[in-house]
Amino acid sequence: MSTSDASSASASAVPPRLLPVLFIGVFMAALDTAVLAPAIPVLRASFGLDIREAGLLMVAFILFSLPSTALMANLGDRHGRRPVFLASVGLFAAGSLLIALAPNFATLLAGRALQGVGGGGIIPTASAVIGDALPPAQRGRALGLIGATYGMAFVLGPPLAGLLMTVASWHWIFLLNLPIAALVLVLGRRALPPQAAAPRTGAGALPRLDWAGLVLVFFSLGCLVLGITRGLDGLLGRTLWPLLLVAAALGLVALVVVETRAAARGQRPMIPLALLQQRQLACTYLLTAGAGFGMGSVIFLTSIATLQHGVAHANGGFVLLPMVLCSMLGSVGAGRLLNRLGARRVVLAGFVLLAGGYGACAWPGWGLWGFIAATMPVGLGVGVVVGGALRTIAIDEAPLPLRGAAQGLVNIFTSVGTLMSATAIGTVADFAGGGGRGLLLAYAGVAATMGLMALATLALRTAPGAQTALESRA
Repeated sequence: MSTSDASSASASAVPPRLLPVLFIGVFMAALDTAVLAPAIPVLRASFGLDIREAGLLMVAFILFSLPSTALMANLGDRHGRRPVFLASVGLFAAGSLLIALAPNFATLLAGRALQGVGGGGIIPTASAVIGDALPPAQRGRALGLIGATYGMAFVLGPPLAGLLMTVASWHWIFLLNLPIAALVLVLGRRALPPQAAAPRTGAGALPRLDWAGLVLVFFSLGCLVLGITRGLDGLLGRTLWPLLLVAAALGLVALVVVETRAAARGQRPMIPLALLQQRQLACTYLLTAGAGFGMGSVIFLTSIATLQHGVAHANGGFVLLPMVLCSMLGSVGAGRLLNRLGARRVVLAGFVLLAGGYGACAWPGWGLWGFIAATMPVGLGVGVVVGGALRTIAIDEAPLPLRGAAQGLVNIFTSVGTLMSATAIGTVADFAGGGGRGLLLAYAGVAATMGLMALATLALRTAPGAQTALESRA
């Protein structure tokens, strides 16, 4: 345990409202993601959108949330978690208001982009606050509850969206975020612990913000998102995704060069490469991308239910309800088991559950009830690997000055893995002839990928390592 951990463990009692405030903020961001899908048909009708334009609503959010994650994590390490968390919540609320008042599609996209900027800072900052305020023995459980909060949002989101659109209009789906954000802002000012900002001059002062790194992060991740989702192909009438992926690769190379030079000059990079050079953290980020891949693969399970088992499109979401409930149980259970079993065993169990569950979902001989049963270990596995275990490793391994950046990288790798899952499943399914048979083959590939992630988990150490080397670079 590092010196900072020891001090946090012996610090004054954690404010009783701290965790509820963090959970409400995370719940707001997760709920907005959960209610967007049911609202898409209504938004298409209201603004006259085609399917490609409707897809840009999600692309815009991801496009701005990924670089925002790096920026907000950096600002949190510099200026304290409380102002950054509250600012992120405020930006998310402002984006929600802009969407609700949007007179046209351009304003709608701008609102989603603003939501992405705010949303990119909420979860990593909340996780870093938990790392700062709670002793190691309590972190896993708290981070597991954050994962369960996501599951709760995805259970409540679709029926809540349907209710609001029935009794009012789609605008209230986004206006609902305003009172939630107001509650977080009011309670958060007292509940979130103050943290001294890094001095501007003298000993311990951090260098100026790494603007070159931020621009390259935005360029590289932006090209990657647009390349993977093919977000510009339909709008510009050309196939641009190969060029975008090449641009993303070149941007990442330039980012490594710029950040390496910044570190050599004693500056604080936007993406601290020292975190990626530490074996335990590098393995954690690889597994985090795998966890995102496993989580994102859930999206096409409803298509198997409809194509293979004859479930009506309107009832596809209900088929996955047991899986979502299992995801909540997995998040809470993994958090409770972290201290007893260690993060490596918990993560290994999660990927084994995902491999077995997705493999069972790919079996063509199930009836509907067999398929539903097969989705339940998938839910447990997602809850385990996306819950607190991997975030706990990142907190334990990163020194206090880099803790926010470490949590930001968890979010970035998770999002990239999630994006790649949709593209990989769609590509394999189309190559295999489409339809239910193509999807089953694609999910066999997902199961194999999760098996490889389980093997990669064995590279993790069983206990947190010393942070001395990283602390000297922070």
